[in-house]
Amino acid sequence: MFAAFARYKREAYRHSEFAPRVLADNDIDVIMKSDHPAIVSRYLIHEAAQAHYYGLADNIALASVISTPARVLGLDHRIGYIKEGFDADIVLWDSHPLALGATPTQVIIDGIPQLSSPHKIAKPHSSQSSPHTPDFELEIAEAIDHAGLPPLGPLISRDGLVLFTNVSSLWIKTSDSLDLMDMFQSNLHGSPGSVVVSQGRIICHGMDSACAGYTLQDGAVVAVVDLQGGSLQPGLASVGSMLGLQEISMEQSTTDGEVYNVLDTDPPSIVGGVGYLPRAVDGLVYGTRDALLAYRAGVTVGITPPSLSSFVGGLSTAFSLGSLHKLESGAIVQETAALHVSLAHGDVPGSTKGKLGESFQKVSKGQIPLVVAVNSADIIAALVNLKLEVEMKSGTTLKLTIIGGAEAHLLAAELAKANVGVILYPPRPLAYTWDHRRIIPGLPLSKESAIAHLISSGVTVGIGPQGTSGIPSISTWAARNLRFDAGWALLDSPHVLSKASALALASSNVEKLLGVEIDPYESDLVATSGGDLLSFEGKVVAVISPRKGRVDLF
Repeated sequence: MFAAFARYKREAYRHSEFAPRVLADNDIDVIMKSDHPAIVSRYLIHEAAQAHYYGLADNIALASVISTPARVLGLDHRIGYIKEGFDADIVLWDSHPLALGATPTQVIIDGIPQLSSPHKIAKPHSSQSSPHTPDFELEIAEAIDHAGLPPLGPLISRDGLVLFTNVSSLWIKTSDSLDLMDMFQSNLHGSPGSVVVSQGRIICHGMDSACAGYTLQDGAVVAVVDLQGGSLQPGLASVGSMLGLQEISMEQSTTDGEVYNVLDTDPPSIVGGVGYLPRAVDGLVYGTRDALLAYRAGVTVGITPPSLSSFVGGLSTAFSLGSLHKLESGAIVQETAALHVSLAHGDVPGSTKGKLGESFQKVSKGQIPLVVAVNSADIIAALVNLKLEVEMKSGTTLKLTIIGGAEAHLLAAELAKANVGVILYPPRPLAYTWDHRRIIPGLPLSKESAIAHLISSGVTVGIGPQGTSGIPSISTWAARNLRFDAGWALLDSPHVLSKASALALASSNVEKLLGVEIDPYESDLVATSGGDLLSFEGKVVAVISPRKGRVDLF
């Protein structure tokens, strides 16, 4: 089975992330699988690591990709164990194999080392042992009770006082820049402190004694949440999937339908004729399981275009993943964000038809970003040239963002000079197609990641979820893993990234590159117990939303 890959077709709709644990509890062998290129075999161990995060015992999780499949295949007399006389196939890891971002430092096949000069990054001491994962007993019981479809809304929503205790750190967006964050320790001594929230806004943070006055007011009813050394950090923002426009990607009745290809024929007049430009906000569906699961994983804003694969993909929208309908306060974060187009091998050839619409004029005036889905360095180079040519003739600075960007590192210096940002999607590129052939493979095959190379060159970088082969329509499930993608990036590049900049990769940088302008004082915060969003230790227990004026408790 898969760890979290689900809901892409009808028979996968009820799959639960707790299934490995539930099956193991009932003495059923658990084997985690890849499905290359949907779930790439390179990251098979990550499937076992996620199963462990959601409750599968560490020894069973390791066995699920080593000894159990060997035994089920009838090959456990020669593989699946380190024993005298067995095949000498052994992997040396830079950290515990179930730790986030665990990477081989050497692979030995038939006793022969396969990596002549492997690149290594020192992983933290905490990664050298099995992660201390959260308690999901309640969620596991509910998954069983509801046959894989438990309710996903908050246990309670409060607009009154909420006291968070044992807070190790508070991360907030700065007021002067959307792409920077600062960490404020709860107190000068670094020991856990408290944070008090009222109507979705922080009214006090610091020593317990400093905030006591707010919670001791006459008649005050306070909800107390012990974060057990956890953190408060900004909510993440997802792009690169079809969140809000589909429930089951391979079940047409649950999707928003196809975007008209304006290069093929004139769209019918009922949708605007030659001036047709779809808007994602018009087709939003709230309360989908992928949206709510992402929300429970700390992704509070979805930024979705009508299409990421059509030549003219339309206008994206930013919306709250925790809202149940469009009329709810704070449900629409920003009605329109950026104009999306796609340029790749296989796209329908031709030239743009029709009039220069209002949205294209906004792009030409630098008022909204043009977001281009592209991976080939050659096409990216042509886009940079075109941007510079238009700017020289018009005197206006254009906002251009690349999404995909598998080969963007080849033009890192040029992108930085031209002020072109990149949303790496997926964040760990693989050679899926010819347009992806010149990727930076990452550890242990290269000394740095694509993320690190671009950032070191001065490029503003955001990330989308790792997803499924970079195909948006069947990657919606992966939005929930955005936190792990950002954490993995940090572990791979500690010399380039800090926790603040790793969080920004999946939040404020994405918003900036897609033209989503959120007042820092209106930004969501996510509370995690036992750790932070960038680890296998933290569990999301609350979302604090100033826009909605409430705290959702899970």
